[in-house]
Amino acid sequence: MGRATARAPMEKLSALKSPLFKLLVDELDESSRHVALDLGAVSTQMLSLLGGFRCCVEIADLVRNGGLEQLNAEQEPDERLATAESLLPEHRVGDPVDLVYCWDLLNYLKPAAISALMAAIGTRAHPDTRAHALIVYSERTMPDRPGRWMPPEPGILVDHAVASPAMIDAPRYSPEFLGRIMGGVAIEHARLLANGMQEFVFRFRESGGRRAGSRVDRRTRPGCLPTRPRR
Repeated sequence: MGRATARAPMEKLSALKSPLFKLLVDELDESSRHVALDLGAVSTQMLSLLGGFRCCVEIADLVRNGGLEQLNAEQEPDERLATAESLLPEHRVGDPVDLVYCWDLLNYLKPAAISALMAAIGTRAHPDTRAHALIVYSERTMPDRPGRWMPPEPGILVDHAVASPAMIDAPRYSPEFLGRIMGGVAIEHARLLANGMQEFVFRFRESGGRRAGSRVDRRTRPGCLPTRPRR
């Protein structure tokens, strides 16, 4: 347990420039339909941002559903993987995700839990699926619960989580360590941000979804929040 230091009140939070988050938004193809898996809670700002494209957004909300604690508590690999799969939204075979938004949630998972979660996501990914994550890197401590990150605009993230006075030790996962525990997921980009966090874009090298270039029927399905392109 680290020092008791609260985050700034929500109205005083500064905007964090997130170039790799912006990169993923900029690379979205307006002529194609995309499926995004958000491991955090539903966000009006996130849905509005993706509303500029034809996107189906799946919400896992691992914080509200106690998913982080469940994954960390599992002792057996098979049970841990089964738990990870059960925590993800309903998925239709042949309709894989294109983007995964991890926010800062990986900081709150044990290494074995990260491995299981990425393996579960990998079954619904394809070779071009990419994931975005924020890792506490420079600081030795972090708030005892994850942030509530929202994008007021592309390339800008703001943490709207209620300030917590409790701090815990940060795992400070290095790029090399993440590369070892994430199986068929490779680090594509990494940037050190102004707040000391490291921003990552991962690419799924091994996947259980469709191959790039194959065609799938992507009509709205249970667990999917469709967005409509802005005119």
